[in-house]
Amino acid sequence: MNKDTFSFIIYMIHKLADSWEVLPGKVYALLKGSDCIDGYLVPHYDVLHTLSSDYLVEDIEKYLEKRGVVI
Repeated sequence: MNKDTFSFIIYMIHKLADSWEVLPGKVYALLKGSDCIDGYLVPHYDVLHTLSSDYLVEDIEKYLEKRGVVI
């Protein structure tokens, strides 16, 4: 993972934490446990970082929902 991808992941963790009103550590645990970071965000960084953060929050929520993760 390069610096830009890492920065994007950190940004999205904080954006999700703000949106869900939970601590960033909980968001990280949910994303890591559902393979969202390594299986979705990192491999698709080139496209995802061009999308709006509001869209990405919704998209990640759908990703987690499909994997049975409750926020």
